Amino acid sequence: MSIWHHDEIDLEAVSRMGEATMPGHLGIRITARGENWLEATMPVDHRTHQPFGRLHGGASVALAETVASMAGALTIDTAQKVVVGLEINANHLRPVREGLVTARATAEAIGRTTQVWTIRISDERGKLVCLSRITLAVIPAERG
Repeated sequence: MSIWHHDEIDLEAVSRMGEATMPGHLGIRITARGENWLEATMPVDHRTHQPFGRLHGGASVALAETVASMAGALTIDTAQKVVVGLEINANHLRPVREGLVTARATAEAIGRTTQVWTIRISDERGKLVCLSRITLAVIPAERG
């Protein structure tokens, strides 16, 4: 059973929502979805490097939070509710110097007031780069 609020989701439109904000500046694009997951990509380049030429851990966390938050928003009626991050953690497992990383956010629990997502970020060879988990709060839209 699908977790999405709407059956039809325009992934390009979802990507455009972040163009003028951090996701756009980092080059994050929403690229695919499944029954209980959403995927996004991010380039590893001058925008996402730390000073020593590797993928910045903060950029990985920004990618993880972006894909999970967008996924969370796609499970609710955003006219009534919004999702906001409560807690995120990340284990940085492998360096990446260039290319594209892909993050897949998979729903672990979709509740009335909280959601939990696991995010796996992989490099172009499919090697796990970062493992993250986020808890989102579901709050009334007028509070957000």
